[in-house]
Amino acid sequence: MKADHTDPAINGDDGALKPNAPFEILAPAVQTVPMVFVSAHSGRDYEPDFVETSRLDQLSLRRSEDSFVDELFAGAPDRGAPMLRAHFPRVYLDPNREPWELDPAMFEDALPEFVNTSSLRVAGGLGTIARVVTNGAEVYQGKLKFSEAERRIKTLYIPFHETIQDLLALTVQRFATAVLIDCHSMPSFGGPMDRDPGTERADMVLGDRFGTSCAKVVTDTVEEVLTKAGYRVDRNDPYAGGFTTRNYGRPDAGVHALQIEVKRSLYMDEDTIERLPELEKITATMNDLISTLASIDHAQLL
Repeated sequence: MKADHTDPAINGDDGALKPNAPFEILAPAVQTVPMVFVSAHSGRDYEPDFVETSRLDQLSLRRSEDSFVDELFAGAPDRGAPMLRAHFPRVYLDPNREPWELDPAMFEDALPEFVNTSSLRVAGGLGTIARVVTNGAEVYQGKLKFSEAERRIKTLYIPFHETIQDLLALTVQRFATAVLIDCHSMPSFGGPMDRDPGTERADMVLGDRFGTSCAKVVTDTVEEVLTKAGYRVDRNDPYAGGFTTRNYGRPDAGVHALQIEVKRSLYMDEDTIERLPELEKITATMNDLISTLASIDHAQLL
């Protein structure tokens, strides 16, 4: 089955990706399985103005990316499932946060009352617009205006999540159920801002919000496939699933969400952000995983 681009709002009527599109849907000609894949943090299109206003060089900015994760799961469309991937970088706008998690210390003007300024993510500098990169280094030379945050959220965050909602709604309409796989990567060791500083992590971490965001059969199936492939798998530690998993996982309504974190050293050089030959092996494992998930009896998801 040949994958195709099918969203005219992002891709032109001829299927070609529009210039500077902030994200895209990689879709099968016909969706044949009740799954939707999302890669929200693998974007690497950095606006020159953003790079100029940062105190960090581009390589340092890229350390916040889930680099190449979109490639690990790129086989989804050929197996009947759409995949949504961001092109904008996580350090510029993070769609795996609430829409208005902002640090008031980053802004020169007052923030509206509806803004969440007190979450743990904001306190750590990693709100919807990050104050720091994952090693704690400050991103910006000076303070932003709230209007800039509002622009990014309205032009990137909201359309991105509307697209997730549309993909899930279409999937439920066709199959009466949907499984969202939220695709991420993680540093091999916990950093100074993490809950596991200095600790080497498992090869893969599955986040299902401690069993509340998806049916047990989904998490069990993923763990079984990855374990049989030789990977060490943990659940919900140190990542139990972010905003996307928490917001969309509604098993009682037949909509399931599972976050998958892949240890970066398995497939990339974490210092130079370059692919390793092992990337092909993990990609093949993920292809097997997608095929196995597709074989789950839909009745177990309702």
